[in-house]
Amino acid sequence: MTKSAAALALVALLVCGCSAGSTASVSRGPGTLSVGFAAEPQNFDFTRTDGAAIPQALLYNVYEGLVKADANGQIVPLLAKSWTISPDRTTYDFLLQPGVTFSNGAPFTASDVKFSIERVKTAWTISLKSKMDVVDRVDVVDPLHARVVLKKPSNGWLFDMTGRVGAMFSPAGIADLANKPVGTGPFVVAERRRGDSIVLRQNPAYWGPKPSYRTVVLKYIKDPTALNNALLSNGIDVISTITAPDSIPQFESDIRFNVLQGTTNSEVVLSFNGDRAPLDDVRVRQALTLAIDRKALLATVSANRGTLIGSMVPPTDPWYEDLSGYYPYDPARAKQLLTQAGRTDLSLRLRISNLSYAVSAAQVVASDLAGIGVRVSIEPLDFPAVWLKQVFTDHDFDLSIVQHVEARDITTFGNPKYYWGYHNPAVPRLLARADAGTPAEQLDDMKQVARTITADAAADWLFLFPNVVVAKKNVKGLARNQVSESFDLTGLS
Repeated sequence: MTKSAAALALVALLVCGCSAGSTASVSRGPGTLSVGFAAEPQNFDFTRTDGAAIPQALLYNVYEGLVKADANGQIVPLLAKSWTISPDRTTYDFLLQPGVTFSNGAPFTASDVKFSIERVKTAWTISLKSKMDVVDRVDVVDPLHARVVLKKPSNGWLFDMTGRVGAMFSPAGIADLANKPVGTGPFVVAERRRGDSIVLRQNPAYWGPKPSYRTVVLKYIKDPTALNNALLSNGIDVISTITAPDSIPQFESDIRFNVLQGTTNSEVVLSFNGDRAPLDDVRVRQALTLAIDRKALLATVSANRGTLIGSMVPPTDPWYEDLSGYYPYDPARAKQLLTQAGRTDLSLRLRISNLSYAVSAAQVVASDLAGIGVRVSIEPLDFPAVWLKQVFTDHDFDLSIVQHVEARDITTFGNPKYYWGYHNPAVPRLLARADAGTPAEQLDDMKQVARTITADAAADWLFLFPNVVVAKKNVKGLARNQVSESFDLTGLS
């Protein structure tokens, strides 16, 4: 057996162990890293299952795209070693890395680029599939040259390709995406213990630099205290994001650990269901927004770690401007607006993800709204599965609280079918003009989008979640800022 054939055979053995309910043991040797997370993926198929937990685990680690976002949020080559863009900004020519194979042994070529991009439009079911609507066609120029032709210029398309919609798939590897991912990445899924962990093992046939860790265990612990204790007791090596910020000082004072603090794309949003009364009335949405003391909420929920924002734009986006003061805390004005709207006796269901930040934030929201006479019933839902089904898909809620972690997801307010049911025809027009315009036009139009959804109180942006990663001091290469959907393991050492 040749060296490459042996490597591919080993990959097959690793991949076959990833079915749910596996009971194989995981060695914690020197080549193993264990990372703790709060939210577990429902399955492995991010083409049909919404939520951030799947790409957090698999993007860049198991699945790769033509390009990726680096630690600074810049677009850099991955499976495409280079690309050129036509003067009219509609044609992208990608030259591919040679010698790349999928973990099932199939070679990666321009035909897979065509298959993967076209499949987003024909087979994906999640809301993000619309990011490929701008693509007219994909041509296979030769096995290592793919040409993507857009219907019109798009400022956002190449950036979108750094996310999950840009992941490359093998036609022979899509039979059971929910359980058996097949990608070109440096790791393969070796084991899944539902409710506990996912084990990634080094892909011996990987085309690029080998990762430093042979095995990475993704450990899922919802309770923030238990997650912290797992690190303190040597059960894990890294906490991907601290979910109980008031616990951070104990790690800062412990010489065993490094604490990295940065920013994220993760807007913690109090969403309003604009498709149902009374939340279809802008005065009601404005009243609820004015009634919530976001400064006090940030102190309670995140120990003042995080950033107050006033729209769906983090400070790392080019069109950011500080709108956090647009709706100052003003319960008296909130009561006046409810009176004007004829809604002085409101009772609302607040259906939230059952994660600690959402539970804590919901209690502050309910207390503040009670101050203006609005009764709120809090209903925690198991996240991600139940929340995604009942709130995100079925739209069965009045209010909800969840983190939105996708980069540049302000575009969701241009989709009236998205779960918050926001309807303002000016917003999709502005978004379309911004995407097709010059960089200066894009900047102006995107700022106008942010101002418009803020004025409409399309949602209440409670705060931007901080990125606080805690790790043992021997773990190197962790990113300070969360700039993509991926918890990128490829640079760790």
